[in-house]
Amino acid sequence: MNWQAISFDWNNARAFLATAEEGSFSAAARVLGLTQPTLGRQVAALEAELGVVLFERVGRSLKLTPFGTELLDHVRGMAEAARCLSLAASGQAQSSEGKVCISASDLMAAYLLPELIGELRRREPGIHIEVLASNALSDLRQREADIALRHVRPDHPELIARLIREMCASFYASPRYLAEHGRPETFEDMASHALVGFVDDGVLLDHLNRSGVPVTSANIICNSADGNVAWQMVREGLGIGIMADDIAERCPDVERLFPGIDPFRYPLWLVTHRELNTSRRIRLVFDFLVDAFKQPRPVKRRAADRPTLKTPART
Repeated sequence: MNWQAISFDWNNARAFLATAEEGSFSAAARVLGLTQPTLGRQVAALEAELGVVLFERVGRSLKLTPFGTELLDHVRGMAEAARCLSLAASGQAQSSEGKVCISASDLMAAYLLPELIGELRRREPGIHIEVLASNALSDLRQREADIALRHVRPDHPELIARLIREMCASFYASPRYLAEHGRPETFEDMASHALVGFVDDGVLLDHLNRSGVPVTSANIICNSADGNVAWQMVREGLGIGIMADDIAERCPDVERLFPGIDPFRYPLWLVTHRELNTSRRIRLVFDFLVDAFKQPRPVKRRAADRPTLKTPART
């Protein structure tokens, strides 16, 4: 190894990479937690160390020079190596204390995880849980989260996945909706009812049609990519929605429809990175979640979230 040939500061190379990826000094400074002058000095220092110009200004934007473009792939490789080093070091950590980030859908994060996190914290008070509530798949390889609860199996070899169980989902509606529009007795009756969409309309309709529910886009009267918003629409009586039974059973202000028909079923996977699987604290959280989700938990019935209106006392 020619150590004399490795003479530049990695922090300066990281500043260059962030600037190239983000498109400006100000944006790069934000993502790195630096001030813009500090980041600018780091990029200038790298240019001085290498004896080249990496960026040129075009109006208000920055453009890579030909050498900057050539250098970019090499610095990306360095960043990937640094990421892998950090990941391997995290995986070997044997301390049961520290932060663990769990990624889950917004509904699961709001209705199912809080109770479990409380139980986990009572067992392992040194573990601090961060919840990433998102309906998009988090990138565990880029450390967006340490553990993810997913409904699809990952196909990347760096990820370890455990099928916990099948979850069930059913149609639900509020008493207010049923009083105003009647109760559908069969799937065929759904053709004349309003639906609340939780996902892309096309995906939802395709799934329902294949399951024998004859609905079209005209049935979906409102839709939200935010699961909590869509579920609240169902609870307010705007329409019928599909919800995981584990979640709906915690909401006494909705009723399950078609009790004699089998619910929809879908898998629940627990996923982590293979390096992080050797970390003691992540292993503790991973194993805890496997056991917690393996079987449906007894439901602690909650009162309806909306306030009760009281009649003023007469004087």
